[in-house]
Amino acid sequence: MKFLIDNWMLLSIALASGGMLVWPMVASGMNAGALSAAGAVTLINREKAVVIDVGETEEFAAGHVGGAKNVPLGEFEGKLPAAVKNKALPLILVCATGARANRALAVAKKLGYEQAQVLGGGLKAWKEANLPIEKAQA
Repeated sequence: MKFLIDNWMLLSIALASGGMLVWPMVASGMNAGALSAAGAVTLINREKAVVIDVGETEEFAAGHVGGAKNVPLGEFEGKLPAAVKNKALPLILVCATGARANRALAVAKKLGYEQAQVLGGGLKAWKEANLPIEKAQA
């Protein structure tokens, strides 16, 4: 016990550094179900996945994944069945950072789109992977 009292500062530094080593594993575990940009490209090319951008219309016009359909989160439940009739196709849900797409995922699953997934990191991750972005025609 005397050792712990005498070396409390060293112990706290050791615990802090251990926590910093473990944090990346814990943080990546939170996005474990998210799809990488490379995984999304594979799904699009091999399984004809449909990309749904759940961002607002203005955000979609400013830049989106090529071939994506815009179904804003506020209208998602009502408009998704019309946008994607085949529920067997994989869906890739995208927004700016992935937060809104995660909310849309629960709705898509409820509507019967069992192969729906979220692009981890959203459009930001897509851009960081140097993948093409389309902008709306003026």
